[in-house]
Amino acid sequence: MKLNLKIWRQKDQESTGKLVDYPLEDINPHMSFLEMLDTLNEKLILSNEAPVEFDHDCREGICGQCGVMINGLAHGPLKNTTTCQLHLREFKDGETVVIEPFRSGAFPIKRDLKVDRGAFDRIISSGGYVSVNTGQSPEANSIPINHIIAESAFDSAACIGCGACVATCKNGSAALFTAAKITHLAKLPQGKEERNQRVLNMVYQMDQEAFGHCSNTEACEVECPQSISVLNIAQMNYEYNRAKTLKH
Repeated sequence: MKLNLKIWRQKDQESTGKLVDYPLEDINPHMSFLEMLDTLNEKLILSNEAPVEFDHDCREGICGQCGVMINGLAHGPLKNTTTCQLHLREFKDGETVVIEPFRSGAFPIKRDLKVDRGAFDRIISSGGYVSVNTGQSPEANSIPINHIIAESAFDSAACIGCGACVATCKNGSAALFTAAKITHLAKLPQGKEERNQRVLNMVYQMDQEAFGHCSNTEACEVECPQSISVLNIAQMNYEYNRAKTLKH
């Protein structure tokens, strides 16, 4: 199998980047997308060229580190799939594939395909947690949770923080990510005590990170590898308005 790769190369945040052509031949269509990039990097290193830098970790679709834009789509053409779980059989022999980093003012490019998603970490640090007494683990049945509520909270908690929602949003909004984290905890009894301050802090921090505003195009849900529902954004708006009302 042959692919014509056009990959974004950029030395650092201050440098001007550009697309560079890399033809690859005799590659196995059963390779994952990241294995293909590994193969390219081996060739570049043997040629004394700088390898293409990209983020990855688990390569199992659960850590959220591997996101890139592939032919203009976050994580590529296969729905509900992370970049690391995408395989070359989804492309045609001889196809030109354009690979770029996630684009967002809140995700500055560090080098090549690597971006700084520290803004997500700061949103979580502002309130995406519960305060509990340390010590022995509590009895599992001491806080009964309705099955439907537990499943709904789990659906929100499935967000892996990859940033595809931001990259695909025309406004660069982080509303889906932030909403998923807020909604997950708001639904559970452990999160009720700090419910109001949490949403105020996290929405404030999201705004401070210069993400754009949500305009309800729902592109974020379409490109999300975990199919996080935009209903989480509606729940976040409810939680925010509720907290503001109670505060005053």
